[in-house]
Amino acid sequence: MIRTALPAEAAVVAGLHARARATYDPDGVSEDGTDWLAAWRGAIERPRGHVLCLVLDGRIVGVAAFRTAEGAPSDTVRLFQFHVEPDRWRAGLGSALHAACVEEWQADGKRTATLDVQGDNLRARAFYARLGWSPEPEGPPAEDDHHLSLRYAVGE
Repeated sequence: MIRTALPAEAAVVAGLHARARATYDPDGVSEDGTDWLAAWRGAIERPRGHVLCLVLDGRIVGVAAFRTAEGAPSDTVRLFQFHVEPDRWRAGLGSALHAACVEEWQADGKRTATLDVQGDNLRARAFYARLGWSPEPEGPPAEDDHHLSLRYAVGE
């Protein structure tokens, strides 16, 4: 089942985020002072944001957070976070969660979706490529930027 996350689930979502991030980032979730529990609670409670969660056997095993970013065109949506429990990878759950995101984007009249992925996260880059995401046409990131910007044509 895929549904909207509830504020009371912020700690579960933040834990999933930490576990997924630890698999592709040797530093795990950055220790930059971000209160990730508060950040996730804020994302879930944001009036114009969306956090979808994928629930399997009564447990949240996937999460996607998206919204139109400040100053972005109203027909553009930004996928800020997308995570699946690492022990559930390659089971089709990420694809199902992505399809639910696209369905919501289409219902909301979005034409384009964007996201940033760590450049050295080859597993995630391959996942997004399979789903039709492509590098931003503006070209590669700056030399000191470790992220790659991707774009997705939402369609109708």
